[in-house]
Amino acid sequence: MNEFITIIAPVYNEEPVLHELYRRIAAVMDGAGETWELILVDDGSRDNSASIIAELHKKDGRVKGISFSRNFGFQEAVTAGMRYASGDAVVLTDADLQDPPKVILEMIGKWREGYDVVYGVRAEREGETWLKLFTAKAFYRVIHRITSVNIPLDTGDFRLMDRKVVNAIGRMNERNRFLRGMVPWVGFKQVGVYFNRAPRYAGEAKYSSYRKMFRFALDAITSFSYVPLQLATYVGFFIALLAGLAIVAVIIMRLFVPDTQLTGQATTLVAVLFLGSIQLISLGIIGEYLGRIYDEVKGRPLYLTEKTWGMDRIDNY
Repeated sequence: MNEFITIIAPVYNEEPVLHELYRRIAAVMDGAGETWELILVDDGSRDNSASIIAELHKKDGRVKGISFSRNFGFQEAVTAGMRYASGDAVVLTDADLQDPPKVILEMIGKWREGYDVVYGVRAEREGETWLKLFTAKAFYRVIHRITSVNIPLDTGDFRLMDRKVVNAIGRMNERNRFLRGMVPWVGFKQVGVYFNRAPRYAGEAKYSSYRKMFRFALDAITSFSYVPLQLATYVGFFIALLAGLAIVAVIIMRLFVPDTQLTGQATTLVAVLFLGSIQLISLGIIGEYLGRIYDEVKGRPLYLTEKTWGMDRIDNY
């Protein structure tokens, strides 16, 4: 008897894609004789995505759906899907078909070899600008260097996880979630499979805004690294050292070089502005961490569920 596989796809304004997503996943999984379910999480879409999810569920009971009360975000949608998933293994994939469904079979094969996590490594990324490719590569390499967690390079959220990994992540209750770091953090036996990431099948990219990507990177760094806080401390010590050397230099020049002119409002203004900017940057870094502590203390639900299709309960986590 085959193990039961749950596939989770967060959905945000993906009306043009959903029928094709279901068709390809059904063709791949049924063609391999797998037992499966597809959980589509509507993250507050403004188009007809929720109606299409309801239609797909009516057509095929293996398609199940969750609809949020508003847009809460990709990480929250994935978390909701994992809480509802009942499979022996859980696959996370994008709804835009950039993650090829056929790669899921390769992940399942690795899982059956004994791996608990099988993550997709992007060998090529078609249809993306050089700036997007450059910033993505830079992000993965920076996060890899400054965190204590071994986050694999060039990986997204496309991955398969064994049930025990899903249960372990379910016990992690932080508000600002970065699943690409949380999965390596829990450990277990992990391996990557390489694939070529396709262009979007239809619709618009949801991370096309560099502001959103910067926010995502900031969440990742502050969730798994104290380096920004330590950097503020190191800069403070460095400036203090420069100031001490400058004081010694001024004293020596005053004592032994009487004709030295050490006046000038411009120099003083530049020094004050420089030190002030360092202080403000340091306060900003501290504020980012304090803001995340504030989010945790409030204890608000991570998401609110408006309705479900094919589920026996409604969770607000």
